[in-house]
Order: sequence, then C-alpha cells, then structure tokens
Amino acid sequence: MFRLDELVAHLGGELVGDPAVAVRRVATLDQAGEGDLAFLANRKYAARLADCRASAVIVAPEARELTALPRIVTADPYVYFARVAQLFNPPAAVPAGVHATAAVEADLPASASVGAGASVEAGARIGEDVVIGPGCHIGRGVTIGAGSRLHANVTVYHGCVIGARCILHAGAVIGADGFGFARDRDGSWIKIPQVGRVVIGDDVEVGANTTIDRGALDDTVIGNGVKLDNQIQIAHNVRIGEKTAVAGCVGIAGSTVIGARCMIGGQAGIIGHLSIADDVVVSAGTLVTKSIHRAGVYTANLPVQPHPEWVKNFAHLRHLDSLVDRIRALEQGLDKADPTESD
Repeated sequence: MFRLDELVAHLGGELVGDPAVAVRRVATLDQAGEGDLAFLANRKYAARLADCRASAVIVAPEARELTALPRIVTADPYVYFARVAQLFNPPAAVPAGVHATAAVEADLPASASVGAGASVEAGARIGEDVVIGPGCHIGRGVTIGAGSRLHANVTVYHGCVIGARCILHAGAVIGADGFGFARDRDGSWIKIPQVGRVVIGDDVEVGANTTIDRGALDDTVIGNGVKLDNQIQIAHNVRIGEKTAVAGCVGIAGSTVIGARCMIGGQAGIIGHLSIADDVVVSAGTLVTKSIHRAGVYTANLPVQPHPEWVKNFAHLRHLDSLVDRIRALEQGLDKADPTESD
C-alpha cells in the first residue's frame, strides 16, 4: 500500500488533495472502490468520473477540475498508471540455486535460478540474477544477460544471444532453423544449413509460443526495448529496430528489415525482403507486400459486412478487369471524336 505523496515522490506528477490517502491497487473508473487508484486516460470517458468510487484518480492537466477526488495530475495518465501498477505488482521473487532435477553443464553465478527439469549445455554464459524456468533448454554457447527471466519451457538454441532484463514467456523458441530450402529439378527440397544466430537486445519481451528463427548466414536481430506478443513468427535474417511493438499472430517473412518505434497490429503479415521505415504503424490484418519508406499509418484490409453484401461486392470485383477494358474503350472513342462536331 502506498500513500499518494509516496507515489508522487517515486514517479513525479502534481498532487491535488489529501497527501495521506493510501491506495493498494490500480483499477478502472467503473470498477474502482475504496483503496483503489483509478485513471482517466481517454477524455471520452470523463463522464464516468462523477460516479467513480476510487480513493484517488490519475488525470491529465485538462481534466484536473473534473473531479473533487484526490488526484495525481500528469501529462500521460496511462503511462503513469503503468508505472504505478509496476510498483504494486513487482515480479515474484525466485530463490537462487539449481533444482535437483535440472541438468547444468555450464558455470552459473550464485544468484542465478534454474528450475525443475531445465537443462543448460556447456559453454552457456548466464548473467547475474537470471531465472531459467522449469523445462527450459539452453543450448551450448548461449549468452543470457543479467536480470533476464525465462518462463517455463522456453528453448534457446545454440549460440543465440539474449540481452539483459529480457522476459521470455512460456513456450517461446529462439534460434530454430529458418525455412531455407533449394528446390532440385526433380521437385525435391535441399536443406540449406542455417548457420546464423538470433541476437536479442536488452529489455525485450517475447510472448508465449512466439518463434524467432536463426539467420541463414547473418544473424536475426531484435533491437533493444522491442515488445513481441504471443504466437508471432519471425523468420530468418529479419531485423527489428529498437522499441518496436508487434501484436499477436503476426508473421514476418525472411530478410525483412523493420525500423525503430514501429507498431505492427495483430494478424498482420509482412512478406520477405522488404524494408519498413522508422515510426510506421501497420493496422491489424494488413498484408504488407511492398516496402514502406515513410513514417505513417498503413492499412490494407476490408471492414466486416453482412455476407450477402460481401458476395455481391466480390462479384463486382471479379469483373473489374472487363470493366476497366470497357472504360478504356470509351476513352479511346472520345479521343477519336471530332471536337468540332456538335449535335
């Protein structure tokens, strides 16, 4: 539990009201009650302040007079809420040491923790305070930076690098072979050895069951501060710039380069060998088929509609080529017409 003046001392902001008010958790405007700290991140929900039962609220400067509740005024209430939530919900402490059922062939610092059934192969370099959860496998020569945490059943293939303070959620696979094959004349596929690595920077979070393939020749690189949601596929030799966020079920094909501070919406697809500039937003469900060279928001999908309307509209799309041909013929006829001719 924190007093409001303690929160402001930790995180800044302007305190309006009783500094001794104590709060124990953060909550939404609708669900907050006694002892809760609510937040108003979007002005369109301002009317809900009137009925809010929280002990205090976080608001932007333009909303400071919309409530009589004790309040913390800050430029970005949503970011402030996130930082308060971190204070209230620190990661659970994990005792250092190696579980009796773990198999460890590498030297570990005394502060590291290795869970039940995990394995760490020879040559791995594990930093201070690293947590390797139950069932994880760390391949030979892997490097994991200080303070990183791997939840249960994460697999890191040989030679890959994970930076400091990273979080890898359950089932993530780092460094599996990329999809590299050459097709022979008889139709059979010849495997191309994937000899690159995956190199992950500091402060990266990788969601559950997300897969990041190792490079074919060069490395697959994930920049500092990147946030990856669950069930994402990142193919070989992809490079993702720092502080980019990628939502769930995105597929990124090989050798694509994505800039810094981008946001990729859920279920988007990006084909291979493209370049995407810094500060690009790709909307959910968009298929990116060509490089994007300028910052901005890009969307390529159809809104949902009743099935009969979709069938009718698609029928028109099927005849689009013939419609274009007819328009061209009409234009050519107009071009040939005598401009002096009159009715």
